[in-house]
Amino acid sequence: MDTGILILRLLVGLLVAGHGVQKVSFHLGGHGLDGGTEEFRSDGFRGGVLTALAAGGGQIGSGLLLAAGLLTPLAATGTVGVMTVAATVKWRNGLWVQNDGYEYPLVLIGAAVALAATGPGAWSLDAAIGLTPFPLWWTAVVLAAGAGSGLLARLVLHRAPAPVRR
Repeated sequence: MDTGILILRLLVGLLVAGHGVQKVSFHLGGHGLDGGTEEFRSDGFRGGVLTALAAGGGQIGSGLLLAAGLLTPLAATGTVGVMTVAATVKWRNGLWVQNDGYEYPLVLIGAAVALAATGPGAWSLDAAIGLTPFPLWWTAVVLAAGAGSGLLARLVLHRAPAPVRR
């Protein structure tokens, strides 16, 4: 079981971190901070550079913590939060990723919540420093705090659509 959890942690954590790297740099196929800023603006968010830095930093930080199995409930909460924002952006396109839907963010949310429920496994920094096991009720906290923070960020940072002039 620990091998499977390690594989899941590394895959999900490094993909989330890589996604954040793309938001703020030219690495991993990113378009630099200007590209990340423009992506958020085109998705209807205000804040520009600070929004891109916060999102990218949140993805990098939570992804690396998740991959390392360090502070796993916090890492999972951060992952759920940033992926909730991504899911809300893609919601109008439906579920499937082939139509630019929210399928991929939903899978990452589910994987982060599953890792919060199972714990990071024996091959993690949490286990090495004696922070595990985490109580199962942390899973509900992770889901509520992550989804809540993502929805709050969307509410606060998203611009209202321009009024239709007639």
